[in-house]
Amino acid sequence: MRDIKNMPKFDRPREKMDRSGPQALSDIELMAVLLGSGTKDKDVFKLARDILKVIEKDFNGINLEILKSVDGVGAAKASQIMAAIEFSKRFLIKDRIQIRCADDIIKLVNELKNKKQEYFLTLTLDGAHNLIQKRTVFIGILNQSLVHPREVFADAITDRAAGIIFVHNHPSGNIEPSEEDIAVTERLVRVGRLVGINVVDHIIVSKNGYFSFKKEEMIDYETAAR
Repeated sequence: MRDIKNMPKFDRPREKMDRSGPQALSDIELMAVLLGSGTKDKDVFKLARDILKVIEKDFNGINLEILKSVDGVGAAKASQIMAAIEFSKRFLIKDRIQIRCADDIIKLVNELKNKKQEYFLTLTLDGAHNLIQKRTVFIGILNQSLVHPREVFADAITDRAAGIIFVHNHPSGNIEPSEEDIAVTERLVRVGRLVGINVVDHIIVSKNGYFSFKKEEMIDYETAAR
């Protein structure tokens, strides 16, 4: 059974929060911090995963009895979780934008469809896939020399982002990725892994639709969830 104490300090949720802020943690990591520990038969990440499954089914209908029905959750842990949920509801940011699929991204970059030049944008995300910031990184033909990882990831690191999405347009109307598009994406995915920021997707948009690298399984996407 995995124990937080046996994990490298760099990977421990509390140390990660201290280093990068709470927005860098995945849902499971946040729940693990909230719980503090697991049980004799279930490590904290397994317990956190089981609790999240119940909460995600009906967030607004969750209560103490439902939480206590989860194996490993007693009255004390259930009360901690309910208190956190109630606190979040009272102070929830109303205009939060959450990104879960390619269609959510397209709504945010609709202006690119009819551009006459190529634009390369980044969307940075926190651990819950909420949008932190949308930025235009450069304007011009997409190639390895222009799309330098330093410029692409600099703001994401400043944002303490957990994830990043790339978007660029094809003025020609063709949504199929070029060899250069694929090469650039593979390079950025590698750099993302090195700096600890997940490349969630790369979207190509045009007046004729869009192409998602993630949907076409051309990005080896690994979540931070344990």
